[in-house]
Amino acid sequence: MKLDRIDIKILHELQKNGRITNVELAELVHLSPSPCLMRVKKLQSEGYIEGYSAQVNIGKLGQTLTVFTEITLKNHRQVDFARFLAVVEKIDQVIECHLVSGGYDYLMKFVTAGIGEYQTIMERLTDMDIGIDKYFSFVVLKSPIVKAHMPLPSLFPM
Repeated sequence: MKLDRIDIKILHELQKNGRITNVELAELVHLSPSPCLMRVKKLQSEGYIEGYSAQVNIGKLGQTLTVFTEITLKNHRQVDFARFLAVVEKIDQVIECHLVSGGYDYLMKFVTAGIGEYQTIMERLTDMDIGIDKYFSFVVLKSPIVKAHMPLPSLFPM
């Protein structure tokens, strides 16, 4: 399926507000409701839309700690990466994990109940012998900018 600018606009609007009505969405993308709904269903069936979810205000629930962690592995064979990922993908507190270029291998984002929980996780990971050589932790003090949507129109101009 080749996307056009209207498809990109539909995706952009839906990622900002997944609860928008089809009529409202159709107005924003300058279509009538029926063709708009057909496009949304096509985007869903083709896998461009993976699902819908609520954005929870975690701060309302209580205090949390966000930590970005740089992890360097001892060895860099495919089996080493696979062994590491097989373990960390099961940790609920790992929100993001990125294989990166540069001075370390992975940049991970943890959200925990506090520093004690984070340290327990890291101690368990280093004790498991899954190939971690070293890690550096960066505790988030404040997050002045957090966006839940990607800038689709500028990433994929039509």
